[in-house]
Amino acid sequence: MRLRRIGLGHALALTLLAAAGCGVAGGATPSVSGKDHLVIGVSKDQPGLGFRDGYGAYKGFDVDVARDIAKRLGAKHVTFKPLASGQREGALRAGDVDMVVASYSITQQRKTQVVFGGPYYVAHQDILVRGTDTTVRNVRDLRGKRLCQVAGSVSWQRVTQERKIQAQLVPASTYGQCLDDLTSGTVDAISTDDLILAGFAAQRGNQVRFVNAPFSDEKYGVGLRPGDIGGCEDVNKAITEMYQDGTAATLLKRWFGSTGLNVTTTVPQFEGCG
Repeated sequence: MRLRRIGLGHALALTLLAAAGCGVAGGATPSVSGKDHLVIGVSKDQPGLGFRDGYGAYKGFDVDVARDIAKRLGAKHVTFKPLASGQREGALRAGDVDMVVASYSITQQRKTQVVFGGPYYVAHQDILVRGTDTTVRNVRDLRGKRLCQVAGSVSWQRVTQERKIQAQLVPASTYGQCLDDLTSGTVDAISTDDLILAGFAAQRGNQVRFVNAPFSDEKYGVGLRPGDIGGCEDVNKAITEMYQDGTAATLLKRWFGSTGLNVTTTVPQFEGCG
């Protein structure tokens, strides 16, 4: 009887531990590792990173990275799901997507809601203005300017909260809308990751100007459901292999080689999965 009581106690402890780590109600956290079919959240309006072409296909650096990681994890099928910046945490926690690869910057606040693999790339925040604007040379020159504020993004906070720049925030739902607002004159500047801005600059030519004055590090992570620590560790292994075999360098050249942006082709320092 004593042995039986100890076994039941252990079983109860394991059950409680599993419940504490659940990301989905009613069971242990589903992992991305070894899953046959993965649903991956991506952007649909960021040229060079994640966008839909005229035939409805998803393309870009993030999309190719997501596809490569999924293959290394053992997935045979991938479905891409478009997500706006403000939808990413909710989609992961609700189980609508298995992972998110969408210029998803790792922050301490976000790490309380989801698990991050990576980063798979470290970008740097910069500024995009209209091609005729010569008044903005660095982040300090955004004082008093109309700055695009995308819902769910932390980029505008880097300017107004971390740098204490008193810019006029103009809300937008996506960076694609920001770009339209910039060229139409509704806003004066967009400030976000240089990979995003490089893609926009390549798309709009001399209508816009890339300031080329980076002022922060933006660690692009692979967002995973809360509790998927094993999946995170496998994602990190996949990212390491992606850099070591030259795949990452090939993808960076494919999408940003013509933009003039200096890219990094060494394995980023991982954040850790704990």
